[in-house]
Amino acid sequence: MANLSLHKLTKSYGKVEVLHGIDLDIKDGEFVVFVGPSGCGKSTSLRMIAGLEDITAGEIRIGDRVVNNLEPKDRDIAMVFQNYAIYPHMTVRKNIAFGLWTSSLSKAEKAKRIEDVARILDMTDLLERKPSQLSGGQRQRVAIGRAMVRQPAVFLFDEPLSNLDAQLRTQMRLEIKKLHQQVGNTIIFVTHDQVEAMTLADRIVIMKDGHIQQVGTPEEVFYSPANTFVAQFIGAPSMNMISITGGGEQIRLKSGGSINPGKTTQDGREMLLGIRPDDLAIDTENPIVTGKVVVREPLGSETLIYVNGPEGEIVAKVPGKSGVLVGDEVKLGAAPETLHFFDTETGAALV
Repeated sequence: MANLSLHKLTKSYGKVEVLHGIDLDIKDGEFVVFVGPSGCGKSTSLRMIAGLEDITAGEIRIGDRVVNNLEPKDRDIAMVFQNYAIYPHMTVRKNIAFGLWTSSLSKAEKAKRIEDVARILDMTDLLERKPSQLSGGQRQRVAIGRAMVRQPAVFLFDEPLSNLDAQLRTQMRLEIKKLHQQVGNTIIFVTHDQVEAMTLADRIVIMKDGHIQQVGTPEEVFYSPANTFVAQFIGAPSMNMISITGGGEQIRLKSGGSINPGKTTQDGREMLLGIRPDDLAIDTENPIVTGKVVVREPLGSETLIYVNGPEGEIVAKVPGKSGVLVGDEVKLGAAPETLHFFDTETGAALV
């Protein structure tokens, strides 16, 4: 296991810079998830750490070694790709053993490692099967086992669950989380799925256009987003954004509702008010938003309602048995401590 640090990491393709001086420190044994939309630089960052992409500028350090110029095999890392890349003509045992192909370990030690990995991944009974006899989740475990058997300092996962169906993805998320709790290795996991990021990570690195937008625990990025991008990227449905104008200690909305921001705001200052759908509730006494329900999406214990009013379309989560129907006029409120305020021009959170 090892610490990993990125310092002023830059990547350019010709004159086009796609990664703009990334700085990040990852602690020994930490599970860090890179998340962001397609093209944000998360997979490029991972491939640079792995040695599969050249570094334009900056430094990558694994443990006490600068690894910029080291070959992938010399970096003490193991990578699990989106495609399993397991050999169809080999048994599970031989596929896992392939991770030790160039190892100088004795035959007995190799066999012990394979058995240990199979036990951790609950694959002991599958060691003599061929990949064609396995489910998608079992094949992914074989790919993980091939990486584990090397006992690397750092595991790198590049969207390993994106080819699985929804139920299997949930199952494999749990498997990977259990694996980290058992072996304690440093893990860097790349995904575009914010649910995977929230459920797996000790810390999340949120990226956009080759820049890190925020680094924090799942709770920090959800409850204290650094800017409007993070606020709307993390959480499903996205945070509602309402244009408002500062007005001292009380702010009036187009709907006629008012809010107390908890601090004095500059009169006439343009701001964005952010409210998560989870924090909105039916409130006829102190409404922030009023409007007509135009769409409802029942989800069992809760229902999403889309409310069209003076502030535009607002999404709220209400109890599944609330009885709210399309066409109903509703008033929605939220506790003052759940409200978020952002600068209109920069998108930065206003503290």
